[in-house]
Amino acid sequence: MSIDHLRADWHYPTSMRVGPGRVRELPDLCGELHMRTPLLVTDPGLAQLPLVTQAVAQCRAAELEVDVFSAVKGNPNGRNVADGVQVLRDGGHDGVIAFGGGSAMDAGKAIALMAGQRRPLWDFEDAGENFQRVDVAGMVPVIAVPTTAGTGSEVGRAAVITDDGSQVKRIIFHPRMLPAAVILDAELTLALPPLITAATGMDALAHNLEAYCAPTYHPMAEGIALEGVRLVKEYLPIAVADGGNLTARQQMLVASAMGATAFQRGLGAMHALAHPLGALYDVHHGLLNAVLMPYVLRANGAAIAGPMERLARYIGLSETGPDTVLNWVLALREQIGIPHSLQDVGIDGEQLSRVGQMAAQDPSAATNPVHLNARQYSELCARALRGAL
Repeated sequence: MSIDHLRADWHYPTSMRVGPGRVRELPDLCGELHMRTPLLVTDPGLAQLPLVTQAVAQCRAAELEVDVFSAVKGNPNGRNVADGVQVLRDGGHDGVIAFGGGSAMDAGKAIALMAGQRRPLWDFEDAGENFQRVDVAGMVPVIAVPTTAGTGSEVGRAAVITDDGSQVKRIIFHPRMLPAAVILDAELTLALPPLITAATGMDALAHNLEAYCAPTYHPMAEGIALEGVRLVKEYLPIAVADGGNLTARQQMLVASAMGATAFQRGLGAMHALAHPLGALYDVHHGLLNAVLMPYVLRANGAAIAGPMERLARYIGLSETGPDTVLNWVLALREQIGIPHSLQDVGIDGEQLSRVGQMAAQDPSAATNPVHLNARQYSELCARALRGAL
């Protein structure tokens, strides 16, 4: 398949322009959404790079009054969102362009949500009917332009924001947080170094894999997740080894979006542990999921034996035994340079009990195939810390 065949216009789960070079359509897309003064939200590392400065220049050439907000941490927090909202209001901005990795996506969507709200951000945490508190008229539209293939936040209806006061990652949710439009342009991911390509790609795998294993009834999401895993298997090693391969980069962007589309079915223990570990230790979310993955698969083994055998057949593994997918994950991690233990990524054992308690209360824990209590989550984290699979 040539790269020209990877160009399309999709309308599921939202309006999506797919294919290399399509970021040049950003000014037209702003016009279609009646944005005249968009605020481009990105992170400090991207703000001065050509992919951002060129996009801003193209928007300004189209007479759009675009400004840039880049005070966003790798794990965005409430202060980042509040600062962005202030910039948006002061500048009279009528929309948000979320441009970057998962941090920019989440911060951008949260800023757009909070544009005209009178309640504090945490009042919209994904619990019960909190989303009904949102004044929808106070939201502004979002165009999402991912530059990494991992979180899939560009097609999500939520944002993960760290509450520094309690050291907890909170999920902010509203159905209309789903971006109005998305650009999946592989050219924007070409500069990603191998380690970031690997970590974000494993995040996409975690989303697809946990969605596939979740016990919730949602056959459509299950089917999307199954194909998402296959795309990761085929294209992530290529994207890591040959970062200039546009086909692999484009297919990984699609796999990432598929994972976030599928996980409305649910996630699981990988994310239940990655959220508190990320909040407490400020480690890259995708890297945490990558390290935790085999330990969680082992812990869930008996409950997911059937789905794992079906998955092994679908993605073309040579065997279909109970550990076949687990062994493939281990080989993939080694191939692309993912560390084996949490200790290897700077996690210590001092807060294992707290991590276990936080994991058991995390929303992702509700759809793990096996119910785990706080003590069991602590023990699972301890095994991942030691590398004791």
